[in-house]
Amino acid sequence: MSTLTRAGSALALAALALALGATSATADPLTGTGDAARNDGDQTQALRDAVRDPGARNVILLIGDGMGDSEITVARNYLVGAAGELPGIDALPVTGQYTTYSLHADDELYGLPDYTPDSAATGTAWATGTKSYDGAISVDLDGADLPSLLEIANANGLRTGDVSTAEIQDATPAVQVASVTSRRCYGPSTTSTQCPTNALENGGAGSISEQLLDTRADVTLGGGAASFDETAVAGRWAGQTLWQQATDRGYQVVRTAAELAAVTSADAPVLGLFTPGNFPTRFAPAYATAGGGDAAPITCSESPDRLTPDLSLAALTTKAIDLLDSDAENGFFLQVEGASIDKRDHAADACGQIGETQDLDEAVQVALDFAAADGNTLVIVTADHAHTSQIVDATTPGLSISLTTADGAPMLVSYGTAPQGGSQQHTGSQLRVAAYGPGAANVAGLTDQTDTFFTIADALGLERDLASLSADATVTLPESVAPGQPFEIRVAGLAGDKTLSALLQSDPVDLGASDVVDGSAVLTATAPTEVGEHTVTVTGTQTGVSAAATFQVVASSPSATATATATATAEASPTDPAASTAAAVIAGGGGSGNLPGTGAQVLGATLVAAALIALGLLLVRARRIAHAA
Repeated sequence: MSTLTRAGSALALAALALALGATSATADPLTGTGDAARNDGDQTQALRDAVRDPGARNVILLIGDGMGDSEITVARNYLVGAAGELPGIDALPVTGQYTTYSLHADDELYGLPDYTPDSAATGTAWATGTKSYDGAISVDLDGADLPSLLEIANANGLRTGDVSTAEIQDATPAVQVASVTSRRCYGPSTTSTQCPTNALENGGAGSISEQLLDTRADVTLGGGAASFDETAVAGRWAGQTLWQQATDRGYQVVRTAAELAAVTSADAPVLGLFTPGNFPTRFAPAYATAGGGDAAPITCSESPDRLTPDLSLAALTTKAIDLLDSDAENGFFLQVEGASIDKRDHAADACGQIGETQDLDEAVQVALDFAAADGNTLVIVTADHAHTSQIVDATTPGLSISLTTADGAPMLVSYGTAPQGGSQQHTGSQLRVAAYGPGAANVAGLTDQTDTFFTIADALGLERDLASLSADATVTLPESVAPGQPFEIRVAGLAGDKTLSALLQSDPVDLGASDVVDGSAVLTATAPTEVGEHTVTVTGTQTGVSAAATFQVVASSPSATATATATATAEASPTDPAASTAAAVIAGGGGSGNLPGTGAQVLGATLVAAALIALGLLLVRARRIAHAA
């Protein structure tokens, strides 16, 4: 598909707005009866037309972090006026509200509602369908890993993307690619101390950044490059930076807009991190202060630190869609986050949060343009939690600031949950959730944040039982190998897993871990020197499903070593007509089958022949002795 254009987006959104009778801000008076009305006549048929049967090829989920109804209204008033309409966020035809509470994990309140959630718990809710505690990244109340929508979509053969203006390890993007007990565990160093059960050196899956590399989303774009400067302390890449690891594992690593523009395919996963931390904001800060509402109203100005337009959230959304939509066979799941609405709200920065809401609105326009042209894409726009900013009538005892809106009128914005210089708090109100496309009706009314998981999974027809997606796994080995010689282990059918471990069951020897790509992997091992039958068992790390096959080590020239070693690269598993394949053995049941016509029979025939030759020599010797006598 050709690159999406803003002009196309405007046309698609104009059609949507016209169909739903939406109005836009004008200089017309609002004083007459009906002047402020948004509906143009009866909307029953327009709503019927907007409600389409479920079943989508693609889903795009856009999250405004901290974007409660108040934050949307502040941005709308400032950018397009009270009677106006944000061309992306306000254009979706089906709207509902959802609850966002998290749960307490401490003993006294275990399992009871925590009414004011954070981004980790709320992200875990829509990513996994499970309520958890504040700080949890796709783990349950007891810290057990939960598979995310992105991981499940990967396992079902869809392409996947994760885009954010925050550090890519931040809570909202992290919930789709990692499972850790604390949202702070960005890299190996913090994981060792704050998430010890997740640390690689303790047998865990590693930090958020390391698990991101395991998950292998097709497109990952955002900030957070600093964490990839860290060095792995355990595992296959111990002593290497995460950048080196990403390159070794086949990622297309991009650090600049020019490098991203040069990427034309996501056949190898794309990892684009463009800033050390979060992206700089669109608007320069304008902080609320004690008594600030009494000052003259101001207007917001562009931040000199803002990234170039080709790294805006809209541009990154466009690039992600272009790359993900190139797979003609399967659809895609894409999550996009406008992260700093929340971060600027925490700082009582009214202009900052408005500019970030505008950035998200432009990304929504891109998504809607694609969905309108594609006809088989569900777009959902929502937030993770509500926040502090409120539109008030007069200067409050807290912090406030006055802005001149698009209407030319002053708007007083107040922040009252922390003193000046402190961090404003999240709030616990329900949130707007809106949708367009197949299955959009499922967001209507009052739902919970966890419902979004099921709405998306059902729309895409995802099989959520990952073990069943790996149940047909096979291991393919050569029939026979000479002692000490290298041989290939080909694995297929582990679609429910991201990585695997392998064991050569003779000494036994741990062959280490390997990436699983599209259910397949290839490992290279060295045969033991011990002649006879040996077994290789492969186990999916995420599902625990195992598959095994046997091979024969056949006597040959002496080998210098009896130790099996392995290196691993992930690739598709082609059929090898000279190899024998053993069917998958699910963990806890069955055993591997014997391979017909293998080296064991050849070895037996050789021993029989040797015995016959020895017997013949003895008979000849006996005759010679008798003749001499």
